[in-house]
Amino acid sequence: MKKSFAHLFLEGTKYQNMPKTDQQEGLDAPPLETPCKGERIPLPNVDLSTYRMAFADAASQRRSVRRFADAPISTTELSYLLTMTQGVQNASEKHTLRFVPSAGARHAFDTYAFVQRVDGLKPGLYRYLALEHALVLLETEDALFARLERACLGQKMVSQAPLTMVWVADIYRMAYRYGERGMRYMHLDAGHVCQNLYLAAETINAGTCAVAAFDDDAMNALLKLDDKTHFTIYLAPVGKKQKA
Repeated sequence: MKKSFAHLFLEGTKYQNMPKTDQQEGLDAPPLETPCKGERIPLPNVDLSTYRMAFADAASQRRSVRRFADAPISTTELSYLLTMTQGVQNASEKHTLRFVPSAGARHAFDTYAFVQRVDGLKPGLYRYLALEHALVLLETEDALFARLERACLGQKMVSQAPLTMVWVADIYRMAYRYGERGMRYMHLDAGHVCQNLYLAAETINAGTCAVAAFDDDAMNALLKLDDKTHFTIYLAPVGKKQKA
C-alpha cells in the first residue's frame, strides 16, 4: 500500500533522518516573539491568588462549551487567561519560561484575540505581546467576526463569543532547534496551551471549546499570515457560562 503524506512526514522527521539544525550549526536564534508595530495597550497585573481552585475540581468540571452568556469578560479576566496560556514567567536572550510546557522552551506561538465583549476594549482583532504583557489593536473592520465565522466553516460560536483566542505558529522559532521535526512538537505544544485555557476558564466561571476545524487559507488571510513562516494552528472561543 502506498504511504500517505502523513506517513512520509513521520518517516522523514525521525531523528536518524534529520540533518543538523541551525542551532547545531551555531547560527543565531530567532526573536523570542514575532515583532509587532502599533500602540501598546498595557494589561493589568494578575494576582493569581484571586483564582484559586482545586485542580481536581477544575479538571473534573471542565467541558467544551459552545454557547455563552451575554455577559462580557473583564479586562482583568482577559489578562489572566492570556497569562495562563502564554504569559512569561522568566525570559533570557534565548528562551522564555511560561505557564505551559514547550519543547526546548521554544514557545513558538503568537497569540491573537478576536475581542467582541471585553470591558474596556473596543471590538476588534488584537495581538498579545507576551514579553510586554500588552495588546496591540490590529483591525476593527465591521465584517471581522463574520469573516472569522466563515473561516471556521460556519461555526457560530466563534463569532458570538465575547473572545476568541487564536494561536499562530512561528515555524522557524521551533525549527531553529529541531528542524522539520519541530512541526510535530508545535502541534503537541498547542494542546498544552489550550488545555491551560480550559482549566483557567473554569476558575472564572467561563468555558471554551477547542477548534481545529477551520479553512487554513481563510484563517491565515484573515490574520495576514504568509503560510510559509507563520500559520494558524489552533483557536478557541471563550465566554461566561450560561446559567443552568
